[in-house]
Amino acid sequence: MSLYDRDHFDWAKFSVTDSNNNRFKTRWDNFRLRFSEIVQRLISLTLRRRHFRALLNFILILLGLVVGFAIIFQALMAYEGQGHSWISGLYWTLSTMSTLGYGDITFTSDLGRLFSILVLLSGMIFLLILLPFTFIELFYEPWIESRAASRVPRSVPADLKGHVILTFYDPVASALIDKLTHFNYPYVVILPEIEEVASFGEKGIQVIHGELNDPETYRRARVERAVMVATTRPDVVNTSVTFTVRGITDKTRVIATAREVASVEILKLAGCSRVLDLSRLMAEALARRVVGGEQFTHVIGQIDDLLIAEVVASRTTLVGKDYQQAQLETSVSIVGFWVRGNFEIGQPESTIDANSVLVMAGSLRQLKEFDSLYQAESAPTQFNPVIIIGGGRVGRATASALKRRGIDYCIVEQLAERIADAEHYVHGSGADKSILKRAGIEDAPTVIITTRDDETNIYLTIFCRLLRPDIQIISRSTLERNVSALHRAGSDIVMSYASMGSSALFNLLQRSDLLMIAEGLDVFKVAVPKELEGKSLAEANLRQRTDCSVIGIDFQDKTTTSPGPDSILPPGGEIVLIGTPAGEAEFLRLFSTGP
Repeated sequence: MSLYDRDHFDWAKFSVTDSNNNRFKTRWDNFRLRFSEIVQRLISLTLRRRHFRALLNFILILLGLVVGFAIIFQALMAYEGQGHSWISGLYWTLSTMSTLGYGDITFTSDLGRLFSILVLLSGMIFLLILLPFTFIELFYEPWIESRAASRVPRSVPADLKGHVILTFYDPVASALIDKLTHFNYPYVVILPEIEEVASFGEKGIQVIHGELNDPETYRRARVERAVMVATTRPDVVNTSVTFTVRGITDKTRVIATAREVASVEILKLAGCSRVLDLSRLMAEALARRVVGGEQFTHVIGQIDDLLIAEVVASRTTLVGKDYQQAQLETSVSIVGFWVRGNFEIGQPESTIDANSVLVMAGSLRQLKEFDSLYQAESAPTQFNPVIIIGGGRVGRATASALKRRGIDYCIVEQLAERIADAEHYVHGSGADKSILKRAGIEDAPTVIITTRDDETNIYLTIFCRLLRPDIQIISRSTLERNVSALHRAGSDIVMSYASMGSSALFNLLQRSDLLMIAEGLDVFKVAVPKELEGKSLAEANLRQRTDCSVIGIDFQDKTTTSPGPDSILPPGGEIVLIGTPAGEAEFLRLFSTGP
């Protein structure tokens, strides 16, 4: 049997367990925690003693200088024919070294004055520079750090369970914490840096201090009672975290992100329940948002049997009709419209414009019916290549996803070593007008900007919008705070790396009821709130109250797509809603829902 065969290997044998004696196990765990705290205190005490010895040595050297200078003072005064007591010698030495220099005792010879200069310079170095620095470095700072360390939390409450453990506070973790908070999931972030623990704790983030490769850290985090450990650090650290957790429990799910393809298998061997390649997920999301290809409508997401799809309004026969009329004619649910990056929930008075993109929800049968009935005869079936700016990992994966959809592409890449073939690549900068013309910017239906630097993406978005005001621009955003800036720059669709990663992690929280369509639009599924059970959709009035639309009802393993106003919300059922994050937050505020 292989050591890494998780289906048969008992990871828990590395920890002391006794399933037949829970009382013994509890006492043993408490003993280990106490012993760990005692060891940490002993280490801290040892460090303090070392600092104290260094400070004491410095003070002894300083006292030796003072006594030595006082002895030389007596000799030089005798040489000049002056007589002073030993107290006067110490008094003169200290007043000179401290730069006070009262002037009541002075030398008359040049030799004595040279000695005075030496004492003065020594005092400036030892008393005014080295003494304060040594005191702060060896005594004051360790004391402050010790006080700070004693105040930071090192464990979670003893009764905590069903929580999520994070090992990093990055943009992905920040977005995930927002979702966990909305859905009432407890969480804790483990950080090895005391300064970060104190800083994030002041901001209201639930954090504890601990080393990520120390099993005791995860025991204090109650990992055996957690529902998931999510680690988004570099691949080597994620592997260490996974292996450490598996030495304690095999029950808790461990989800890790991977930056390198080779790391995926290593993380799985270490015991990871699921490995996420966020770059690939981002690429697939970017490719899904491209309008065109061989399909008339294209699916951009799915929850159970409910499909979410988009279609360019100009390719349909619905242009010019109002929303209410179009909704009555079609069997799918037309949820709303994308207009230049802004999503608008469909209102009865809304008119379908040729430049908008329709967002629809329905079953596979309903979407096929829509394709056959509402495709305009003049709708084009062939498209020019989509331009991808950036041939990095995300750019190449986006190209592969487009190829699977039957959409041709052209990658603009500045680094020659990344160019795989001359047919689909143009070597040069995406900020060069001539390079973009060679790539086909004048005829391309879409440009996808995939670089990891948000400032560069904003610049390229503005540049492409100036060259082609009518082109579809899809951009990647690393940080959520730059999403609005990219929209203002001219991006039609922005896919946030942080939101994408947090949604993927949240969906693996033993639930698959949250789907990010794009930045600013989510599909989520929740249990029917108690106060809405038995009411019709018209009576619930969720669109006006929360700005979210019900696009599906799940009850007894059956999904009702495109429910009408008279559809009843069944007790014990679930509803699928689509809306903006603000609308989702408002729904959760009105109808509190938890794990």
